[in-house]
Parts: sequence; structure tokens; C-alpha cells
Amino acid sequence: MIALLQQKGYRVTAVQNPLSSLADDVSATRRVIDRQPHEVLLVGHSWGGAVITAAGNASKVRGLVYLSALAPDSGQSVAQMLQRLHAPMSGMQPDADGLIWLDDAAAYAQVMAGDVSPEQVRHLAAVQQPIAAAAFGEPLAHAAWRDKPSWYLITEGDQALPTAVQRKLAALLGARTRQLISSHMSLMSHPQVVADFIEQAAQAIQAQDPSP
Repeated sequence: MIALLQQKGYRVTAVQNPLSSLADDVSATRRVIDRQPHEVLLVGHSWGGAVITAAGNASKVRGLVYLSALAPDSGQSVAQMLQRLHAPMSGMQPDADGLIWLDDAAAYAQVMAGDVSPEQVRHLAAVQQPIAAAAFGEPLAHAAWRDKPSWYLITEGDQALPTAVQRKLAALLGARTRQLISSHMSLMSHPQVVADFIEQAAQAIQAQDPSP
């Protein structure tokens, strides 16, 4: 994804989320936002959707792109959002340290990446950081999508975040959408489609104000 967007001429910075808490991830994202020389389009995949929903309140952020992503409302945690949408998290039990792991390649393929090659799945599982289960219970103060334009890529056949839930979130956000038959890891299985979707959002924002 980074290479495809860079080839299109965009400055790209990937936030390295610590996944230790929502607050920590938001802080990491805000530090990256502050370093950008221009206004920003935030892109969040999966859990990253919750992060950009909070970090997107920064004044530099012009829009939000959700890729099969979580998008809590103001005052709401991810756990509360999923409960409200009748989509409880299943098969994601924390260990004794309160961490949720996705380091088993077979389980990763089944839940996250059914249309990704076995070699890529093994690599993804090998580098996947665990996330603190407590992060799902942290509420957001204000959802940035309440004030800023959003785009949502809906993946049909997603085994990690049900497609029906994604559609409900996209409708709540009033997001401009695209649907794609894909696993949760569309960035790996359909990178060109995802890059084009992000570029459409960037172009729409630039058309509103061509100066950035």
C-alpha cells in the first residue's frame, strides 16, 4: 500500500501503533500528524478505525478513510459499539497478561485473510502485534467523523468484521462507500483497488480546497 500510494505522488507515513491502549495509539497517531508538512487524510484499517476516529479531531486532518474498520461514536467504546450492533467479538480471548494474539497462521487465515497466499499469511501472523483487550473498553471523547468527511470500504465475505456491521457503520457515518469481495485483509489481497479508493478520497478533499 505504501509503495502504490507513493507512486501516485502522495506522502505516506504509517503509524506504528503500540496497541497497548486506545489512548496510546491515538497519541502515536497525533505525533505523526503533527510532523506532516501539509493537511492530512487519515486511513484506518480494522482497529485503526477507532484510532483515526479519535485522532482525526486534530485540525490538520481533512478526512477519514475506513477500510473494513471500527468506527465508534462520541462517548462510545469499541465494545459498546459492537454490542449495540449485535456483533460481539468472538474467538478473541486475552491471555493472562490481558493481550489478544493473532499469531497462529491457520487461525489468521480463517478469520483475517482467507484470500491471501499462505506465504503472506505466515508473514502477517509472524509480525502481528498483540493488542490489549482493555483497549476495546476505552470510550472516545468525540468522533471525528461527526465533523469531517469520511469514506468506507466495505468488504463482502469478511470473517473478522461482518459485512452487515460494516454497512451499518458506513450508513451511520454518512460515508462515501465502495464494496469489494474480499477478506478482512483487502490491503494485501486487493492493494490496487484499496489504493485507488484512498486516492479518490484524497482527490475529493483536494477538489474542495486545491491549495494543500
